[in-house]
Amino acid sequence: MTQVARPPGSESGGLAARVSLGRRFVPVSSEFLMIASTALLLTLFGLVMVLSATSATAIGNGESPWSAALRQGIFALLGVPLMFLVSRLPIAFLKRMAWPALFGAVALQLLVFTPLGIADGGNRNWIQIAGFQLQPSEFLKLALALWIGYVLLRKQAMLGTWHHVFIPVVPVGALAIGTVLGGKDLGTAMVLVLILLGCLFFSGVKLRLFIIPVILGVGAVLAYALSSVDRMRRITASCDNLDLYYTDCYQSIHGIWGMASGGIFGLGLGNSQEKYGWLPAAGNDFIFAIVGEELGLIGCIVVLALFTFFTIGAFHIIRKTNDPFIRVAAGGITVWIVGQAVLNIGVVIGIFPVMGVPLPFMSQGGTALLAVLLACGVLLAFARTIPAVEPGGATQRPAAPRGSSAGRGRVTK
Repeated sequence: MTQVARPPGSESGGLAARVSLGRRFVPVSSEFLMIASTALLLTLFGLVMVLSATSATAIGNGESPWSAALRQGIFALLGVPLMFLVSRLPIAFLKRMAWPALFGAVALQLLVFTPLGIADGGNRNWIQIAGFQLQPSEFLKLALALWIGYVLLRKQAMLGTWHHVFIPVVPVGALAIGTVLGGKDLGTAMVLVLILLGCLFFSGVKLRLFIIPVILGVGAVLAYALSSVDRMRRITASCDNLDLYYTDCYQSIHGIWGMASGGIFGLGLGNSQEKYGWLPAAGNDFIFAIVGEELGLIGCIVVLALFTFFTIGAFHIIRKTNDPFIRVAAGGITVWIVGQAVLNIGVVIGIFPVMGVPLPFMSQGGTALLAVLLACGVLLAFARTIPAVEPGGATQRPAAPRGSSAGRGRVTK
């Protein structure tokens, strides 16, 4: 029997193919599963609640009861695949895109001051292109977090001195936030301030240097609030009684009434009374009130639990990573999504004044949903760098890049 010699290099080629195939099926980390699953569940939950909250007013306006939910569903169908597509991007690519993303987001935000801009509710923070309304400031949140993470990565060894911490982060960040304040959107500007402060906090800046940006940020928000008598009247309005029912507290009072009428188990999905024209922005900023009214305390706890699991997964990435860029950018994105959820829920239950901040994943608004899903994609890309734990308890680390010297010089027994 004649033995045919194998071509040279065939064994190494087969081994390389098996290794390449194995890398594609490496189990993802628990952080990846936690963030992805909570993002999908909150998005699906939000679609159901948008349908319930907007169907009554849509019928009253002669529209299909499905119209708002279908528009939201289009952005969900676009955003979910993009989330998983972004999760496959290399971290080096995200770093290279930091500056272009910030320039692009600021340029898009400046379009609100052109004839493309649209004013609504006293805010000029939307643009209309080809029949679609977009809110550019939502993309600015993600771009700002990535940019600050990249800049502080380059300055990692110099964060002990104040001018390396402040420049260019604070001036450029103030310029980006100023483009939003120019449209009189105080709620979004406050979220951007939270992102900037969150990035500085997770960068490991010394406390004495971190306090100064906090004071500057709080002072800027207070100065902007004090610059308008009407704005201060709405912020300081006390809604404990019905004295301001027909003026500044109408929306807040109806939001609290909706939450209170739901009780523990709620009135049932679709049985809200407030959505019949009583509660303004029932499908947008006050959708959590409809959750409380229709699904009761149980539904509210489910929403809070999902946000809690999302927070745990994100903070595990921040804690486990050794890359300063991932730590800072993930911290900014986490502060954005979780902080915005806290602000929205606080407004609905009457802790904070009404400030026009949507509930991430759930409030009606295609741009906001798309931006949050893209941000989750970035977090998932970060989670892919975290080693996964195998069932036996061993930790499977990502394969070392070809040509690296990892493991060389080590004697194996």
